[in-house]
Amino acid sequence: MHPQETTVVVTEALDGAAVERWRPRLSAAAALRPARLVVDLRRSPRIDAAAIGLLLQLHRDLMRTDGRLTLRAPVDRVRRMLGLARVDHVLEVEEAR
Repeated sequence: MHPQETTVVVTEALDGAAVERWRPRLSAAAALRPARLVVDLRRSPRIDAAAIGLLLQLHRDLMRTDGRLTLRAPVDRVRRMLGLARVDHVLEVEEAR
């Protein structure tokens, strides 16, 4: 049985070398094939293009197994980056709980 929801809390800026540090953690969470993978970004002050690419890849991987990716509580700067990259309507974004 696969988990309904798995949450990963990103605790630093998701850019540069940090993307490669987080890639295995996020990929391992997606490999559990949860119905929903939540990536909590409230503690991540910024992301870059490599991070957006990683999130899009996770999104595609999860869709193949009928799962979905949700980005939780991104700060304004991260929301702007998602908008500039034009993925804010592709990736599901959820407000803080």
